[in-house]
Amino acid sequence: MSAHLIDGTALSAELRGKIAQAVTRLKQQHDLTPGLAVVLVGTNPASEVYVRNKAAKTTAVGMRSFLHTLPDTTSEAELLTLVADLNADPAVHGILVQLPLPAQIDPQKVIAAIDPDKDVDGLHPLTAGRLATGLPGIKPCTPLGCLILAKSVHASLAGMEAVIIGRSNIVGKPLAHLLLAENATVTIAHSRSRDLPGIARRADLLCVAVGRPEMVDKSFVKPGATVIDVGINRVPTASGMRRLVGDVALAEVAEIAGAITPVPGGVGPMTIACLLLNTLQACCAANRLPKPALSSAIA
Repeated sequence: MSAHLIDGTALSAELRGKIAQAVTRLKQQHDLTPGLAVVLVGTNPASEVYVRNKAAKTTAVGMRSFLHTLPDTTSEAELLTLVADLNADPAVHGILVQLPLPAQIDPQKVIAAIDPDKDVDGLHPLTAGRLATGLPGIKPCTPLGCLILAKSVHASLAGMEAVIIGRSNIVGKPLAHLLLAENATVTIAHSRSRDLPGIARRADLLCVAVGRPEMVDKSFVKPGATVIDVGINRVPTASGMRRLVGDVALAEVAEIAGAITPVPGGVGPMTIACLLLNTLQACCAANRLPKPALSSAIA
């Protein structure tokens, strides 16, 4: 393995440390404590672990954590009522409804019901529109985490050829807008793209978010390219256990890439750190205070 491993665990810890310092200053100077409300509906084991991790990281930086756990029989109307209550609560500066939701609830209705100023996951249609048109606003957590990781390797992305494999509203599309704002030349590719490996090999910066375990091998990668792997896939092992892998065949691609994010320990930790950053900035905005820019990747 010759590629530089981009340590998302260390970078996220550094960012969380800066957030904790900013939260302390808010408390001391303005008697303000940012608050993050997370809503979990049902008993999805992976979601439960993720939510507990978010709550622990929230309190660790000095913020208030409001966790709402609801049964999987919760109706759409009941969830929308809770969202409305959180919208109106001045102690809550950020709201995140954990996906996926039970089948009886339309996730788009729930996302659209969140106050855009408290939409710290960055999924509201208004948030997406502001990002697409270059207006200031909350940046989606995972794409922002990808950008910070890329800029830990490249001080400037201007003029770089960036290829994103994946066109989801959660990662692919918003990440394209963030990279365009950095003056990269951006291509979005997907499962129906012709000669997908050939498109990917043009990339100086290759971002992969397709949800297919180790789909991207070294035939997709230009020598020396930076590879950001967003995938988190649980695959069985010979012993019957499961292990986490990304969308990129790490060992193989690391032989020719210049830098690469591991799974786990890459994008995942940055996503939570960016959620806390968005909550901090939402608190400042709600109280008409300057938003602290704690990373060079954040405009």
